[in-house]
Amino acid sequence: GEQAEALGVDIFPGFAAVEVLYDAQGAVRGVATGDMGVARNGSHTANYQPGMELLARYTVFAEGARGQLGRELIARFGLDAGRDPQSYGIGIKELWEVDPAQSQPGLAIHTSGWPLDSKTYGGTFLYHLNDNQVALGMVVGLDYANPWLSPFEEFQRFKTHPAIRPMLEGGKRLAYGARAITAGGLLSLPRLDFPGGVLVGCEAGFMNASRIKGSHAAIKSGMLAAQAIHAALAQGRGQDALDGYGQAFQASWLHEELNRARNFKQWFKKGLPVASFMTFVEQGLLKGRMPWTLHRKQPDHACLRPAAEYERIDYPKPDGKITFDRLSSVFISNTNHDEDEPVHLTLKDPAVPVQVNLAIYAGPEARYCPAGVYEFVKDEAGADALRINAQNCVHCKTCDIKDPTQNIVWVAPQGGEGPVYNGL
Repeated sequence: GEQAEALGVDIFPGFAAVEVLYDAQGAVRGVATGDMGVARNGSHTANYQPGMELLARYTVFAEGARGQLGRELIARFGLDAGRDPQSYGIGIKELWEVDPAQSQPGLAIHTSGWPLDSKTYGGTFLYHLNDNQVALGMVVGLDYANPWLSPFEEFQRFKTHPAIRPMLEGGKRLAYGARAITAGGLLSLPRLDFPGGVLVGCEAGFMNASRIKGSHAAIKSGMLAAQAIHAALAQGRGQDALDGYGQAFQASWLHEELNRARNFKQWFKKGLPVASFMTFVEQGLLKGRMPWTLHRKQPDHACLRPAAEYERIDYPKPDGKITFDRLSSVFISNTNHDEDEPVHLTLKDPAVPVQVNLAIYAGPEARYCPAGVYEFVKDEAGADALRINAQNCVHCKTCDIKDPTQNIVWVAPQGGEGPVYNGL
């Protein structure tokens, strides 16, 4: 940030862009930041400050996976027409400090399979860092079918494996976090440009799920977008579509890399044994040059099945040493939201969570959320009701993605509030 400012870039930390601004022709002309000092009931407090308009000839959208504004732009301009539905995973991560005798700096472990069932996409990672620290986590594909499944609880179970527990015993958990990641790859990439702007990074979905890597792809997409914008500005252009960006991507090593991994996620719908074998064939034997392409037709939320089709999963209680509950985890994520600000987890229809999600799917939002935001409780009349603890939200976007009725809409909270991740 300091380097960017030294080059003349204005940076506005603590202000979230909450609205896309369009000109009379429908092209993007910038964004507006959210109002500050708004109470939960919508009234203005003594600290009220209206948002500001940030205008530009071209606007680059880089909100990460399932961005609020990116979601709007993709729908408005039909950027996903002809593409596979985007697919996501929920990534949950912890940072530990372990006994020096257990530290093995440089050791990296990736697993698939247990504790997930063979038809649920996902895997884990564990990295031994310097200073006696260990980072570990799990990614669970949000196209899972069993509504009783809890990605958070599955991750806690992973730590009890006899090959993993000894690395953590006697250690101290330092940090916790969660975030949705894009996993659809090349086949789910939307059109990257539209009048007045572009999508970059995980906003578009450039992550290579087969390598569990996305930073390099995000950086490259930003470079390609910058080069296209620079050329357009030199020609005096503005508010038009930067098709040169998409063309440059098609000709880049990034397109070639994502093309080699285009089938990776799809094979897992056929089960872990088939996925493992075909990944070996495609990547090991054919080096990504396979003549076939597998497509997906269902978005993640449509994959969830009624609770009656599955047996309830009874997860063990946390021991407070290796395994933990959600609230203690949220505490070390340094998450903060003003309790009097407007709730940023909105419902299109307040009746749907009880009438549909609870009745048919046994209230999956209480399990897929890794932060204890959603609870089904009894109201004063003894009827079921959904309680939203928005102050716990770690901004993972899982609810916005996995809600089977697409009734939950995540919007940016007031200011720059949310989790503050240290070391993650």
